[in-house]
Amino acid sequence: MSKKKLLIHEVFKRIRKNSEKNTKGGLSSDLSSYLDEKLGFIISKRTLIRYYEAYIEGDEDIDIELYILNRLSQYLEFDDYEDFSTTIEKEGENASTTTVKIGVDNEEVSSVNGIPNVSVIINNSNSNKNDQHFKMPEFIKQNGLGVLEMTFVLFLVTGGVVFSNNKNSRLGITSGWGSPATDKPYMYWDKDRYMATDSSSLHSRVEVVPMSDFAFINLKKITRPDTLTVENAMKKVWYNKSNNHVEFFTSFGKHPENGKALKDVSEHILENYAGLNAELEE
Repeated sequence: MSKKKLLIHEVFKRIRKNSEKNTKGGLSSDLSSYLDEKLGFIISKRTLIRYYEAYIEGDEDIDIELYILNRLSQYLEFDDYEDFSTTIEKEGENASTTTVKIGVDNEEVSSVNGIPNVSVIINNSNSNKNDQHFKMPEFIKQNGLGVLEMTFVLFLVTGGVVFSNNKNSRLGITSGWGSPATDKPYMYWDKDRYMATDSSSLHSRVEVVPMSDFAFINLKKITRPDTLTVENAMKKVWYNKSNNHVEFFTSFGKHPENGKALKDVSEHILENYAGLNAELEE
C-alpha cells in the first residue's frame, strides 16, 4: 500500500471513530467541517469524497497537492506528510520497535530557529515485551552525553516519556507516570503555549477550553521573530495580524486569544515584521 493511500485510509479511519455517520458522504462532510472549525483548513466535501472513492473504494493513484497531504497528516498529529511517510507503522508490524520524538531543550520551535527536532528509534533487545531493555543508538555512544541524551535519560528516570507503538499516541508534555497531559479534559493559553488543566480551573480568570490534542502539542507562539527568515520560515510558520501587530505561530489553526484563523506566512510579512524588523515583546 502506498503512503498516500495509507494516509487516506488512516484519515477516514479516525473520522469514522468520531462521527455518527457511516457513508462516504457523511464522513467526508464531518471531516471537512472538523478541518475547518478546529484546524482552520478548508477543503470541500466533494474533494474528500473523490479521495475516498480513489483510495478506499478503488485502486487509483490521483494527484493530491503537497499542502493538502501536509494538512491531512497534521490531522493525524504528524508534523507533515514527510513525517507521516517516514514514521507511520501499520498495526501488528515492527512490534519490537518504539519511536520516541524528543524536542531538544523542550523547544518545539527550535526547528524554525535552526535546531531540528530529533527522532530516536529504540529497539527492544529482548523479545519478551514484559522485560524492556533498550539499546542506545550508536551515534549517542560516539558523541558523548549531550543535551539530547541528558534529556532522554531524565525522561526515562522521571517517567516523562510515554512509550507506545501506536503513532496516534503522539508524545506531548506529560503529567505523571505514563499519563500524557492531553488526557486532561481542558487547557488554557498561557502567553505562548497551551497548558493542560482539569475542571478546577473552570471558574478561574483564564479562558478554559476543551482539550485539543493537536493544538496543545503543535500550536506555540514564536517569541523570537527576529530569528525568522524567508529561508527558514516559509511553509513552516503561520501568523496573525491585528492592529498592525503581527504574531507568529508554529502551526496552522486559530489564534488562541482572538479566534481568527492563522494564515500561512508570506515573504512580504517576513520581510516587514520578522528578522531585523521584528518587534520583540518584553
